[in-house]
Amino acid sequence: MAYITTTELKTYLGTTGTAEDTQLAAIIGRAQQQIESYCHRKFEESTGIRYYRENDLIPMIDYPTIGGSGTVLLLDEDILSIETLSNGDDTGTEITSTGYWLEPRNANTNGKPYQYIRLRSSKSWIFGTDGEINVKGTWGYSTAPPEDIVQATLRLSAFIYRQRDSSVFDVTAIPELGVMTVPQGIPRDVTRILKDGDYIRKTRIT
Repeated sequence: MAYITTTELKTYLGTTGTAEDTQLAAIIGRAQQQIESYCHRKFEESTGIRYYRENDLIPMIDYPTIGGSGTVLLLDEDILSIETLSNGDDTGTEITSTGYWLEPRNANTNGKPYQYIRLRSSKSWIFGTDGEINVKGTWGYSTAPPEDIVQATLRLSAFIYRQRDSSVFDVTAIPELGVMTVPQGIPRDVTRILKDGDYIRKTRIT
């Protein structure tokens, strides 16, 4: 689902009519994809199963700021809740909710998603010859994109739409070739929203 609608974008652009609706929808999709790629995360929920192997376990001794001992399962996507967690043994034994924590522990209370799973002391990760950890749940940064992300998507979509105007290009002088116009990429105000809002997902725990 798109973070914004074509109607919202047209209102932002101050345009009316439906002649460009298909183009605007494509632009919104491109802007959303760029924001997700820049932030390494998706800002709406989806359900499904993701699979993990032993090399996805992170020794906590390497991350003293997190605290604790042993290992945690570093998830490659943000998660909001788990429906079922199956261990990596050949039979896929289920680990119930009393056997693990979703962390950071206070993530849901401050509007942030969970990023890794820590087993309680009574449990341990097990990997069979062909086993994988299965995590079935609701994935994403939030159930719906935050207002900052909606604004960033509007701004970037409008920028992409107006790229046909020379004013949205940075001018770079190349002595041997003359003056060339080069797209400036994501506007600074958009990257500021994403950075200041702490929306960029780290690929490793820090």
